[in-house]
Amino acid sequence: MAFRTLIGFIVPFVVSAAAWADEIQINPSHPDHYTVVEGDTLWDISGKFLKNPSQWPALWSYNSQIKNPHLIYPGDTVYFSIVNGKPQLSLSKTAPLAGPASDAPCVISEEDVKSGRTNFAVSEGGKLKPCIRETGIKQAVKLIPADTIAKYLTSPRVVGKNELDKAPYVIDFAGEHLIAGIGDKIYVRSIDAATSQSFTVYRAGDTYTDPETREVLGYEADYIADASLLQPGDPATLSITKASGEIRIGDRIMENLNEEIILNYFPTPPEESIKGNIIGVLDGVTQIGRYSVVVIDRGTSDGLKPGHELDILQHGRVSPDPYSRVKNDLVQLPDEMAGKLMVFRSFERISYALVMEAHQAIHVLDKVQTP
Repeated sequence: MAFRTLIGFIVPFVVSAAAWADEIQINPSHPDHYTVVEGDTLWDISGKFLKNPSQWPALWSYNSQIKNPHLIYPGDTVYFSIVNGKPQLSLSKTAPLAGPASDAPCVISEEDVKSGRTNFAVSEGGKLKPCIRETGIKQAVKLIPADTIAKYLTSPRVVGKNELDKAPYVIDFAGEHLIAGIGDKIYVRSIDAATSQSFTVYRAGDTYTDPETREVLGYEADYIADASLLQPGDPATLSITKASGEIRIGDRIMENLNEEIILNYFPTPPEESIKGNIIGVLDGVTQIGRYSVVVIDRGTSDGLKPGHELDILQHGRVSPDPYSRVKNDLVQLPDEMAGKLMVFRSFERISYALVMEAHQAIHVLDKVQTP
């Protein structure tokens, strides 16, 4: 699939830090220090010191010692203090391991390779001794667990009315197969010309509607397989290169988009006032919690972009009032803060978002809004 990779969400760090500096709210139960462990994210670490982890740029910006918070590793310890009325962080890096003894095997580290090391152990006969190439296995902490959303960055996709129905479709398979898989050839109606050799096989999925107006917002095209165009025509011939399931006659074929894929995010509230709803959850799960991927009924036409952060409000229950003078009186309870999410992929009227925090149970039809 052809796409460009963007490293980081394009929001000026300095401007954002300055804008939020006066609004930093410290977590009252913050620890004095915290040692980073495997699996931590920058969001997790910031949440231990801040009420709102998305304000981490302002907090980290006060601390010259931590020049790049993305280069914090498991085993490092972050210390918190208040100096001259401002929150301060300091960092203690993991102590390096003791160097090898003189009779230990020769080891070449990554730093040795970068610096062009030339002095190596030599045997009594004047020959170089073999060395072990040492590679670090620790990775710097990330802002969010990117692997959780990786498979949703290109598929599925949300299409407009009749867009999938009008797409070319599988008419038959090479050989005598009833279904097709990786390595098989398929025949597809009406691909006479294409700007790319890369295609995706889709099947109709959910229909997304506005929960209040019932207006259709988009149609989900479920990913089935990747295919490469071998010969255009009617029928065209394609080869299956990757598949998540079996390809069937009638499945639809769409040319791959030249999408811009964002791998790192900088969560910020949207500039516009957004009010919407969770209308679905991906991956077939029924319980929505931290790191679940949900679908919300707002998109680029509403001003939403990848990296935008929204509060999640649990829909208030309707509670009977047995003491009211009104027979069968019902009281609408207020919505309660349930967590936060971050948009990572936007379509015109639909967005995919990752639940970053879940303070209580979250459900489809719970509300989302600008913090």
